[in-house]
Amino acid sequence: MNGISLRTTLEGASIAIDAIRANRVRAALTILGVAVGVFVVVIISAAIHGINAGVAKDIESAGPSSFFVQRYPLVIEACDDTGETCKWRNNPPISEQEVAALSKLSGIQAASAIISTRTAVKYRTVTLSGPTIEGRSENWPEVSGGGILPGRNFTRAENEVAERVIIINDKMAKELFGASDPLGKNITVGEGQFRVIGIYNDTSSFLTGSDGAKGIVPIETARRHLDASPFFMSVVMKPTPTMDRDLAIDNSVVRLREIRGLKPTSEDNFAIITQDQLFNTYNKIFGVFFLVMIVLSAIGLLVGGVGVVAIMIISVTERTREIGVRKALGATPRVILWQFLVEAVTLTGVGAMVGLIFGWLAAMFIRLVSPVPAAVPPGAIFAALLASAVTGVLFGIFPALRAARMDPVEALRHE
Repeated sequence: MNGISLRTTLEGASIAIDAIRANRVRAALTILGVAVGVFVVVIISAAIHGINAGVAKDIESAGPSSFFVQRYPLVIEACDDTGETCKWRNNPPISEQEVAALSKLSGIQAASAIISTRTAVKYRTVTLSGPTIEGRSENWPEVSGGGILPGRNFTRAENEVAERVIIINDKMAKELFGASDPLGKNITVGEGQFRVIGIYNDTSSFLTGSDGAKGIVPIETARRHLDASPFFMSVVMKPTPTMDRDLAIDNSVVRLREIRGLKPTSEDNFAIITQDQLFNTYNKIFGVFFLVMIVLSAIGLLVGGVGVVAIMIISVTERTREIGVRKALGATPRVILWQFLVEAVTLTGVGAMVGLIFGWLAAMFIRLVSPVPAAVPPGAIFAALLASAVTGVLFGIFPALRAARMDPVEALRHE
């Protein structure tokens, strides 16, 4: 039985290939439909896989217990310029005094302020049009992953006097200086000259805006020389290893409300952003992408499935006499059914392979030209092949049953 099944399987696959060659247009439409469905599965799976890796990388670098204190919430709802829907606009910005007070709380290892801006950076003939420049407190290495090597961090004194020094990440160093050593060299940031004092080996991902070229300067330097707005300053809070995160958050909320003189009945006029909230927002956003992937894939597979029905019915009609001969020679309905199902699955399998190849190439292209570390997971390959096989079986079963149920005498009379 196994030998017969293997022989009929190989024969069915061979006949399917011949059918593709004989009916190129119909076969091409079928293959295209399946390929589009598989391509969508592969490319979106690759992107989501890369983004998941980026999220894990960010959490690992920042620390799972770290949280953020900032002026505005993580998700800003639709705003019609009224006090009811734009409450966050009335929130005062985080001040230096508040950052200092938060850093003195028991159980807080570090509280580091951040403000960001974008401005042109130039070295000799090389110009970067708008990389991120972050102004940070001098203790920022305590709350961020990675390290400075070679070079050093800026000091508190350099921060206080707004010294024009800058630490550039690996990517900015490569884009500006190539293989040469950036340390001690002056680069133009905005309208002024800044001295490079360190190279930051960044471990965070594109989700934090860190995967591209980036520079880090003292926060006072960013304010005075780069016009970085303090109105959107945020604070990264890192509890000590023995401190419970929720307790640290509660203490931070109480202290900030005390400083701002908020009454017990008043709402917070600041936002606390935790890793859990980031994950929930992330899951909602990419849940939509997942649904889009399913819909587009289903449409592509449906188109391919309709093509399978059409080409298989034509195949059955054209080979009616052959089916009669095979039955007269002893072929059972089960053998005939199996052969035509193999043909249908082979047809969709070719489409799946085309979709996989182009999906893999697209994922590699995304990885090269964007910060998304797209990679095709093995599960996506398995899902794509399984979906194509199921499509072949579901849409090929009707023509296959039609062939299996043919009366051999009537089939032999067919011209």
